[in-house]
Amino acid sequence: MNFVEELTWRGMIHDITPGTEEQLQKEMTVAYVGIDPTADSLHIGHLVSVMMLKHFQIAGHKPIALVGGATGMIGDPSGKSAERNLLDEQTLRHNEECLKRQLAKFLDFESAAANAAELVNNYDWMKDFGFLEFIRDIGKHITVNYMMAKDSVKKRLGEESKAGLSFTEFTYQLVQGTDFLHLYREKNCRLQMGGSDQWGNITTGTELIRRKEGGDAFALTCPLITKADGGKFGKTESGNVWLDSKLTTPYKFYQFWLNVSDADAEKYIKIFTLLSKDDVAALAKEQEVAPHLRPLQKRLAEEVTCMVHGEDEYNKAVEASQILFGKATTESLARLDRETFFAVFEGVPTFTIDHAKLDAGVPVVELLATETAVFPSKGELRRTIKGNGLSLNKAKLADQDYRVTKRDLINGAYILIQKGKKNYFIIEAV
Repeated sequence: MNFVEELTWRGMIHDITPGTEEQLQKEMTVAYVGIDPTADSLHIGHLVSVMMLKHFQIAGHKPIALVGGATGMIGDPSGKSAERNLLDEQTLRHNEECLKRQLAKFLDFESAAANAAELVNNYDWMKDFGFLEFIRDIGKHITVNYMMAKDSVKKRLGEESKAGLSFTEFTYQLVQGTDFLHLYREKNCRLQMGGSDQWGNITTGTELIRRKEGGDAFALTCPLITKADGGKFGKTESGNVWLDSKLTTPYKFYQFWLNVSDADAEKYIKIFTLLSKDDVAALAKEQEVAPHLRPLQKRLAEEVTCMVHGEDEYNKAVEASQILFGKATTESLARLDRETFFAVFEGVPTFTIDHAKLDAGVPVVELLATETAVFPSKGELRRTIKGNGLSLNKAKLADQDYRVTKRDLINGAYILIQKGKKNYFIIEAV
């Protein structure tokens, strides 16, 4: 596979230094991507560069994922309007372990192959680097004029920035350049990849290698991913879409991809899946013929959810999605864990009842019109039951004298009430 050609048709190349493609065709090449360790989970914004590494390894080259333990203590000014908080080493090490577990779903770290992936942390070689040594061995090779010309620096020094730029952030590109130099020397790393906002930092590294080692090093960046409406990719009302299931449930993760626009689906399926050019073209044709069936979104959501969470979680997410719109059963409700259940019914009015009251049972009329305010009156409730308009845990309720007991609790905790086709309520036993 020609790596550059593959990324080009997928729309994943923004800038590339001359000679990069020739280097990759000549021999197995080592490349790295830096990952910010300020959280103990990747979010889907990281997936673009992770997929670059994955394609790189599939093409027969060796990927390195660099966890920025040292640079995470400083803060990259690129795309930021203010300086970030600094992290202690214990937190960084914890984050590093968590990130490696997630990266292992995409990259082969364990095989004996020559191009097995590696994970490194720049804190390991930067922690003992003294200030005098740094300004003597690194600082003298890059001029202030060169550093000031970088877009990330100019934007922070411009009129629109009131915060200015600290010396720490100003030197960030030198620290990142030192990483590239170190990996060039120790791992024969010839290429650094990242988002287009990293171009200035990456090319500082190639310049440092040229000046100190007299060698060739290369840079490749991908476009920053945006939504068709101009909104920020990967952000929802509740924040980032995380890969850790404790932070974003597999159901919500699946829903994110399922609900992207048609224009975004065609773009994202090239970037975030391994589907071939022909497969993508066939799906795009299906979408054109029957956009209401959303084949692009469904396949995109399937591919990414399976890659991150596995097929079992994907199947659960599909089943959970059908509960609101399909023919769900009491059994399918019971298969949902608590987090997924409340994610599916997010925003649904929720009432509570004392667990003990359900020991002897509560008449359904009392439960829904007196103990809770699901119905404004017993009369309306009875009319709804008579008209076959009330469901308890997705089962139609025809008996007006029915007593609700603990046996009706899903997973021993809650009851789902449905009034008509679209009005849901939750009663939680506490």
